[in-house]
Formats: sequence, structure tokens, C-alpha cells
Amino acid sequence: MTLSREARWLLEEKYGGEESPAFAADCARLAAGEPVAHVIGWIPFLGLTIYLDSAPLIPRPETEWWVEAASQRATVRLGRAARSAGARGLAAETRILDLCAGSGAIGCAILKMMPEARVSFGEIEPRHEATIRKNIRENGLDESRAEIRIGDLFEPFAGERFDLILANPPYVPAGRALPASVTEYEPPEALYAGGDGLALIRRIARELPAHLAPERLPAGRPGEAWVECDSVHAHAAAELFRAEGFSARILPDQYGAPRVIVVSSA
Repeated sequence: MTLSREARWLLEEKYGGEESPAFAADCARLAAGEPVAHVIGWIPFLGLTIYLDSAPLIPRPETEWWVEAASQRATVRLGRAARSAGARGLAAETRILDLCAGSGAIGCAILKMMPEARVSFGEIEPRHEATIRKNIRENGLDESRAEIRIGDLFEPFAGERFDLILANPPYVPAGRALPASVTEYEPPEALYAGGDGLALIRRIARELPAHLAPERLPAGRPGEAWVECDSVHAHAAAELFRAEGFSARILPDQYGAPRVIVVSSA
């Protein structure tokens, strides 16, 4: 029998290359349209193993792309400011927020790529907290630099500001046709956000001024937010942030589609 790419991955990763009745049953799940990441139970993300025990949204390659770009930019931008702040005796600790964390893939990647940063995970669904903790622990990341808070968007972070906010919120317009592999197996609360798909992003834009760090003179360390969005509504999403007084630019993903809004308080 010729195996698909997904079935070969399943066979090697879950069954050590040994075909069995259990493997055949899992192949039937694949044939029915269930994503291979759910069948195996995890997915790679920027060199990490991201477990999906609580069935959060499966992290996508597009998200990997912009998270790596955000980390690289932040390492240079905040590192330069921290050195300047240190010379002046100012606090230089970097605080980062993974908003709408789901599996915690974004925050875990930041813990790995930015070893001096403190990372907060904000997630509305309590069932995902154990998954986030598992992904921190099983990837050997520094738990002392991480915290998880459950609540609606910024609600658990009242009065707190962050140097970098990374968010992959729900942004699919209600009523849009999606593949069955998405609608049947992904959590709808992580997908849909009102008729135009901007309900959550609209709230993020409105609440962001209270949570994004302003430029800290003389060190020059303005806050920045990266918000994934629907490619069709990327320009409308950017305008929501500009209306709040931010600078906002749209970055395409590795496939050339508008994918993320980069928001700056400077």
C-alpha cells in the first residue's frame, strides 16, 4: 500500500515505523479528513514540539513565519534599547505577551528565541492552560520566565504594559466557506470573529493603548504589536490601529498574502 505523506509521518512519529491495527485505525481518521496533527497529537513549530492535548487551533506555517520575523526584529530593537537603558541605570527587562495563546506556540517560541525575555500567555479558554504548561515543560523552556493567565483578551492584565505583544486572534468572517478539515476539527471560537472577521481585532485595537509600552526616553524603547489577520481584510484591520493613534503597516507572509499588522506606539 502506498502511503500519503501524512500517513508516512504518522507511521514514523507515532508508531516507530511499525504498521499495526492501531496505525490502520489512525489512517482511517486521516482518510475521513482529520488533520494529521490531531491524529499524532503534536505539530512542529520553530523547532519546538507543540502538543495539542486540549484541541486548540493548530499552529500554521504562516504564523511560524511572522513569529520568527517578530523575534528577530525585537532582538535587535529591544536589545539595542536595553543596552542604552543599562548605561543610564534604567530598567531593561523585556516583557512580551502572547495574546489569544491557544496552544502557547507563539509564546513558547519566544521563550526559546529570546532567552532574557519574560513571557505572559493570555487565553480565554481554561482548558488550554494545561496544554500551554505542557508545551513549556516538555520543550525544556524556562518556566520561571513564563506566566499563564486566563481571561478575555487584556482583562487579566489590567494596568500592565508590554514591550512586545504577539496575537493570532480569531479573524475568519462568519459564513465564509472553509474546508471540512477545519470546520469539523478546529475550535470555532478560535476561527470566527463576526461578520467581517474583525470583531476581536477591533477590540484589540481599542484596548491596545493601555497595554503597549510607550517609547521610553532617553532609551528609545517603544512597544510593538504583531497581529495576524485575514488577508482580505488586512487594510481594514490596519486602519483600526491607525484610528487609535498607532503606526500600522501590513506585512505579507511567505506566500505573498497580507498576513500580519505590525503596530508601533512610536
